[in-house]
Amino acid sequence: MLQGTQPALYPERLLQPMEPITTLKLDHTGRQVFSYPGRVLRRDDHAIVVRTFWDRAAMDTGYVLLEPGDRWTEYHYANRWYNIFEIRAADGRLKGWYCNITRPARIDAREVAAEDLALDLWVAPNGETLVLDEDEFAALPLTPAERKTAREALAELQTMAVQKTHPFVQDSKRDP
Repeated sequence: MLQGTQPALYPERLLQPMEPITTLKLDHTGRQVFSYPGRVLRRDDHAIVVRTFWDRAAMDTGYVLLEPGDRWTEYHYANRWYNIFEIRAADGRLKGWYCNITRPARIDAREVAAEDLALDLWVAPNGETLVLDEDEFAALPLTPAERKTAREALAELQTMAVQKTHPFVQDSKRDP
């Protein structure tokens, strides 16, 4: 799927694998909520895979405990309405996948940014899923077409999780 080909999408400068990149989380209006550093693992014309680490205090969300040193492999797409974050403990144990429904990512040589539409999906290692923040999504001032596309993206993620389509695989030795 992602092959590390030289993308036409980034004409100003092509990053070599493991070069630094900044991820920007934007709200639905395009305003920056926060940013954090990462390293490029792979990219192609429509996607980028980034390695990041949880560097905040431990946080128990009720469905996963995020801890300092957790390793995140982030899949961002310029042609899909979501991103997928694989979360592993510092020892490599799979904690699960956190999926954000977003507008397609904007990817350039130094940054990847996506406008978060509040709706999220958690996929546990055993395949159980949990849809999150539906009330926040319902409150956003989106067009009917955006709502429909966002719901279709959620359905696509749910299908991928059930079918164990990449990246929803549980190979504990896999390290993209």
